[in-house]
Amino acid sequence: MSSIRYNPQVDDFFARGCGRCALFETPQCRVHLWQEHMQTLRDIVLDAGLTEERKWGNPCYTLNGKNIVMMGALKEFCSLGFFKGSLLKDPKNLLVAAGENSQASRQLRFTSVQEIIKQKKQIEAIIKDAIRTEQEGKKVAFKAVSEFPIPDELKQTFENDPELKKAFYALTPGRQRGYLLHFAQAKQASTRLSRIEKCAPQIMRGEGLNDGYKKA
Repeated sequence: MSSIRYNPQVDDFFARGCGRCALFETPQCRVHLWQEHMQTLRDIVLDAGLTEERKWGNPCYTLNGKNIVMMGALKEFCSLGFFKGSLLKDPKNLLVAAGENSQASRQLRFTSVQEIIKQKKQIEAIIKDAIRTEQEGKKVAFKAVSEFPIPDELKQTFENDPELKKAFYALTPGRQRGYLLHFAQAKQASTRLSRIEKCAPQIMRGEGLNDGYKKA
């Protein structure tokens, strides 16, 4: 198979990892754990005619510059994450929400190459539906930012730092949602505060939660 369609940045991902944790460039990197699985998925996605890029450290597949699906490696599984997954047809109920607060994203999760091969037709059908959904301009109806609760720790931080509050509300609604979900997912108040302090410089720069990985 020709290697021309393979993006060298994604080749680097497979060789070294995503670069988002301390396991980068080590044998323990999760990318290496799912190497064969993701290479198999890579070819299936590319056969659908998508363009291979690297965003947020991971392989991302696009159509005319629009994000369609992203590949990821976790400890328990590797996945294909569909940006508008909640809109897709899924007669076999293979898609799962990426998290309890996920409104749009849905994942296909895999733990064996045989599983991928067995489900190849279903995977291809979901990818085609994702492409069609983007071509038709369908949009996910997100909850308004005002519907998300603001953690008490963030309210207090805003009172102490009006400039941070101003920068936060200058962000796009999507970026605001991303931060609010990230902060709220922490169960301990100390963890929520730690996350807010860590993210403050990015907020001040007008960046979203994962914007730092876009050029990885």
